[in-house]
Amino acid sequence: MKAVKVTLRKREYPSGKIALYLDFYPAIRNPRTMQMTRREYLGIYLMKSPRTASDRKANAMKLKQAEAIRAEREIALINEQYGFLDKTKGRMSVLDYFYSILLGKDKKWRIVYEHFNIFTKGKCVFDELTVDFCNKFREYLSTANRIKSEKLKLSQNSAAGYWSTFRAFLAIAYKEGYLKENINDFLDKLETQETKREYLTLEELNTLAKSHCDYPVLKNASIFSCLTGLRLSDILQLEWKHIQDYPSGGKCIRIKTEKTETEASIPISDQALKLCGEPSEGIVFKGLTRQLVNGRLKAWVKSAGIDKYITFHCFRHTYATLMIAGGADIYTVSKMLTHKNVSTTQIYADLVNEKKKQAAEIIKIGE
Repeated sequence: MKAVKVTLRKREYPSGKIALYLDFYPAIRNPRTMQMTRREYLGIYLMKSPRTASDRKANAMKLKQAEAIRAEREIALINEQYGFLDKTKGRMSVLDYFYSILLGKDKKWRIVYEHFNIFTKGKCVFDELTVDFCNKFREYLSTANRIKSEKLKLSQNSAAGYWSTFRAFLAIAYKEGYLKENINDFLDKLETQETKREYLTLEELNTLAKSHCDYPVLKNASIFSCLTGLRLSDILQLEWKHIQDYPSGGKCIRIKTEKTETEASIPISDQALKLCGEPSEGIVFKGLTRQLVNGRLKAWVKSAGIDKYITFHCFRHTYATLMIAGGADIYTVSKMLTHKNVSTTQIYADLVNEKKKQAAEIIKIGE
């Protein structure tokens, strides 16, 4: 066993304040930073020239406290227990840590970070992350406005999704030792509201495909989404280099989806490929923007005589619903949609079953 020594030392500042710190010999490695260190400042300060008995007593008590810590550290080092070096984690900024793990996460994480920044007014350390504190953030999400709107409230489902992401953040922080207990064990989820998944029937899809659109790139991208199930975010970033030969013949899209960060090879039909136009370089659907979709999609759908509230994401619903209704097994559809869990895809199967049930009531024989 190597010899270790921990010495209590003093450092006087120009202000006259005397800081107490520990001097380790030999130097020890901080398991958090992996740097070698010989000093640990205790945050305990002495008065340089105590004038009263009370001041002298206070100095003596602080020295006694520092000596107790010194002895504790020395025993810990003999036993090769270095956990005390991580004590600074509790005083670290939650926001700084949160921001450091945003890279590689989907955009929802950044939105949650921004909401947490607003909630904490830009300041929070890990020691403050208690169950009560987190539940107050849960209440905040339930009533908060959207980040880019002073009037529109977060929907119940958005708040539930952000709360779920925040809990995922807490799980990471606990795993990496920034939290002393797994707070998630004491937190309840925010319930979601069942929403209507609007989609086009096969007849409506054909009608839309034959209808005129003043913006061909909008029409082609929309029908392409109906035939592939790709989200708008993935279509906007789709490049010709992502369209490759499929091992068993035909073409496929090899892409890392923006939302779930899933690497996928998605086979596409000849019809879908034709909508991409002539092969070239760079972006496939050149000129397609979110602004164009948000500003022109509704008018085009209405001009086609379709009386439904259709957003671009409804084309993804259309793909999933028509695939399952056409006999594709749910596991295959789940893979094509790059869902992480089949349970997410099950929603579309339930939707198709409900339509079948309604269809069974169409034909009635008079009594």
